[in-house]
Amino acid sequence: MSSTIEKIPGVAFLPYIDMKELLLSELKNRFGFSCDSAVHYGDLVYFPDYEVETGIPYWARCAMIEPFIVHFDSIGDAANELKKIQRSWAPYSYTSFRRAALIQEKLPYVNLKPKSFPAKIPSGATGLYTLIDDHRMIASALTNTTVPAGRIEFIEDHENPPSRAYLKIQESLSLASHYFDVEIPGKGSRCFEAGACPGGWTWVLVEQGAEVFAVDRAELAPSLMKNDLVTFLAHDAFTLKPEDLGEFDWVISDVICYPERLLEWIKMWLASGKTKKMICTIKMQGEINWPLIAEFESIPDSRIVHLNYNKHELTFIHVEK
Repeated sequence: MSSTIEKIPGVAFLPYIDMKELLLSELKNRFGFSCDSAVHYGDLVYFPDYEVETGIPYWARCAMIEPFIVHFDSIGDAANELKKIQRSWAPYSYTSFRRAALIQEKLPYVNLKPKSFPAKIPSGATGLYTLIDDHRMIASALTNTTVPAGRIEFIEDHENPPSRAYLKIQESLSLASHYFDVEIPGKGSRCFEAGACPGGWTWVLVEQGAEVFAVDRAELAPSLMKNDLVTFLAHDAFTLKPEDLGEFDWVISDVICYPERLLEWIKMWLASGKTKKMICTIKMQGEINWPLIAEFESIPDSRIVHLNYNKHELTFIHVEK
């Protein structure tokens, strides 16, 4: 039995589920990369001529930054080769599923199951590997994320949240805690949610014990309207001035609006000094305006991410240091 490692140039990107075309479009329109060299391994796309300095696409949930090919005879050989490099590995499988599962069983345990909220994101390096066939895999110990295979998945509550959008704020808060080392809202936290109806995000916050000032033209779910932690105002949230509302620990928004208007609203709140933490969904209107997205990203102490639970949208996270 034997195995060998073949170093290869370039970078490989694993897109979020059903987001492969958006990933390719981002590479072309944001980075000016032609994608002509693409080699497809299921959803994983390998570019032998891509340089990581060009940038990591938002629609890539995991990037293989230093990819290599492992040629192996047996499952044990494959697992041993990966263990020689580092402890933690996660798979992406599009073929040879049983063989990939057996390799993963021989590797040190990595929790790949859906998580309860709040979720603790691993801090150590997690590599990514993909079987090409029964005797070859493409892998990289170095990736752009410590999240196994770049995907956070939560155990879903199908009964209590008033909308499935609650998963986005759970993921956003988990990432904010991980990237900025900040506590998620809890007892004693005061939060302002713009466009709160029907209340998925508010539900998450009050479940953690936070107080929420929820603003929308339509009311929240009845259970939230009766919740003592919720103060509701029927109004256009974007026309309210921070100076008239006071200070908030967190300001959040999942409002459907043009990104230009959202950017102005974010800048208004940050300039007011009435909050130091914001999470906002950037809803795309047709073709993505990449220079505009760069303006969001240029705001100090901020990060733009694509969530596992986002669709054709990005998420803005700001935590002032």
